[in-house]
Amino acid sequence: MSHAGISTIDSQENREVHKRKKPGSKSIASSTCKMVGFGSGESLSKALADVSTELTVDSDNEGDDGDTSRLLSSGVPRHFVEGIKKTGKNVKRIERTDEENVWTISVQMFIPFLLAGFGMVAASLLLDLVQHWPVYLQIKEVYILVPALLGLKGNLEMTLASRLSTHANLGHMDTSSEQWTLIIGNLALIQCQAMVVGLLASLAAVILGWIPEAQFDVHHGLLLCASALVTASVASFLLGLVMVAVILLSRRMNINPDNVATPIAASLGDLTTLALLSWIASLLFNAIGQQSWIAPTLITCCLLATPIWGYIAARNPFTKEVLDYGWTPVISAMVISSIGGLILDYTISSYKGIAVFQLVINGVGGNLVAVQASRISTALHKEQSSGNHKQIRVCISPVSVFLAPGGHARTARVLLMMVIPGHLIFSYTISYLQAGHTSFTAIFIIVYLFAAVLQVVLLLYISQLMVVWMWTRGMDPDSSAIPYLTAAGDLLGTALLGIAFHILDAIGDGDSDVGD
Repeated sequence: MSHAGISTIDSQENREVHKRKKPGSKSIASSTCKMVGFGSGESLSKALADVSTELTVDSDNEGDDGDTSRLLSSGVPRHFVEGIKKTGKNVKRIERTDEENVWTISVQMFIPFLLAGFGMVAASLLLDLVQHWPVYLQIKEVYILVPALLGLKGNLEMTLASRLSTHANLGHMDTSSEQWTLIIGNLALIQCQAMVVGLLASLAAVILGWIPEAQFDVHHGLLLCASALVTASVASFLLGLVMVAVILLSRRMNINPDNVATPIAASLGDLTTLALLSWIASLLFNAIGQQSWIAPTLITCCLLATPIWGYIAARNPFTKEVLDYGWTPVISAMVISSIGGLILDYTISSYKGIAVFQLVINGVGGNLVAVQASRISTALHKEQSSGNHKQIRVCISPVSVFLAPGGHARTARVLLMMVIPGHLIFSYTISYLQAGHTSFTAIFIIVYLFAAVLQVVLLLYISQLMVVWMWTRGMDPDSSAIPYLTAAGDLLGTALLGIAFHILDAIGDGDSDVGD
């Protein structure tokens, strides 16, 4: 049941409680959330509705009676809680909490996960194709741009999806005026961030490509900058609109946006961004020497538009703070992804078959960890807005993260169980299409799946620690954690995949086309 529905059910009793409130007494949910874009205190109905999802970060603290105890501990009168428990519709809501944790989460996650995976397979097939294009053969720095721009797209769109999901779950998108304010502010914000980080990514690609060869071509540098800026801007705008539509549709269908928004962002993002980058870079490459003014003109237009987007975001109450402090995670993630691009540039020269798997393994890892981070962040925001402030443990053992009963450990197990079936489906899809330069032997599948599972295990554990640590330091995990986690997914995925191909080559996989 959506929060809007719960609010309607409880509205009558909510009004009665406020009528009986003594003068000078404080409202139940008067605590203010000082994180990004969460205005003042929540209403009583929202505080009660928030109980319908997991409020705890510690996996071991979730039980069947958790809803009642959390209501009582947050200050709701006992007779009001008992009244809610006796209401048929609300009992149904409490039962749905456990259902949403086990069955509904699995269904809601796996279908978008498959869609995202097929989108990443399509992007991988495209990378396998475009690696033979003249622009990729002549300008090797484009390979460094691929993980950086795809990571940037993932960072911006997934943080956008996570922010909007949190706002939706907190009831900040229930009116059209709130929706328009959130949409305009967030689209302007990601445009501004895309321009700045796209420019930095292109400069990083130029520098990292210049260091080993000690050669610099000004036309190639302008091509990289123009390609990065235009790709980042167009992709962010299109995918931002898709994310807004997904969040609003999820609310209408009573689906938790945290479960579906980030996978759908990934399903379209990689393919869209890679296609735009390859097409724009090829056009500019063909224009070198004939229409050399095109690249500088595109760069100038993008740079002039950046302050306008920044001004719009700065005047928006939901995005002002993100514009102030949200740069460090995105820029740091871009640097991490660029290192992954260096690894890709090195390994793809020795193992052509790595191209078709690189985006799949990176995308699956980043996709799953973004879902987990978004859910943990939403739970923390809900707990704060409900006025139930608990002691939060930052350092948790891997056993607690994956094996504790209930809570986020249960979600981590669900996500982990998706890795092997998902990669098998995606790998055999690639094999069926006869794409890539690698034959699918039993040894290859075992080594590849081991690398994929290890990547996701590390990412899920890091996400639990990072999200909670950032929350305790007063940072909003929706905007701060996901960029680091998706970039770490890119770096780990590229590195582990390179190691896997090295191992296959060393043990003699019996495949002449591994590394062909």
